[in-house]
Amino acid sequence: MKERKVYLLFTDTGTNFTKLIKLFTKQPYNHVSISFDGELREIFSFGRKKHDNPFIGGFVREQIAVGLFKKARCELYSFKVSELDYERMLCKVKQIEAEKNLYKYNLLGLFAILLNINFKRKNAFFCSQFVAMILNEKKHVIDKSPNMVTPQNLLALNSLELVYKGKLHLFPYQTKEIAGINNLELSFRSDFIGNAVDIS
Repeated sequence: MKERKVYLLFTDTGTNFTKLIKLFTKQPYNHVSISFDGELREIFSFGRKKHDNPFIGGFVREQIAVGLFKKARCELYSFKVSELDYERMLCKVKQIEAEKNLYKYNLLGLFAILLNINFKRKNAFFCSQFVAMILNEKKHVIDKSPNMVTPQNLLALNSLELVYKGKLHLFPYQTKEIAGINNLELSFRSDFIGNAVDIS
């Protein structure tokens, strides 16, 4: 059976809100997104809709070297799934995106999980809850409620393979225009395909 890859992107944006979360989690990465292509042309998550306001959020498409990702550090992992599971996951994301106005950021759920409380709101997610729900389109990936899943729980999945670690805007798959690096050639980026890279 043919296998496909989905990608989990863990980031540290360095915002004041992120620093507040770090006081509780003591972890380097407190935001996670999901993508279905190795070049990260489309990145999906639940987060803030306005860069300067962490309290207005929902379903978002994120872009490398744009907004909060401009100075973010990251770890990118691939996760192998079957063709059928890949299509199920992508379909679920697209369904939510098509109805994104119905969804909110689960800020209460985020603080509940910090207090180890399983709290669910209808049509509301925080980032790792959303990613866990999408991954659960493949059975037996996560053995706990998505409401209680943190980015660190996702990082601990045994089947993850490290693709890249470092500054997100230097991610080698990106075009020169997106990354803002005028002298980065496509041939340079192709050298990194299939290899884990650490650019600090």
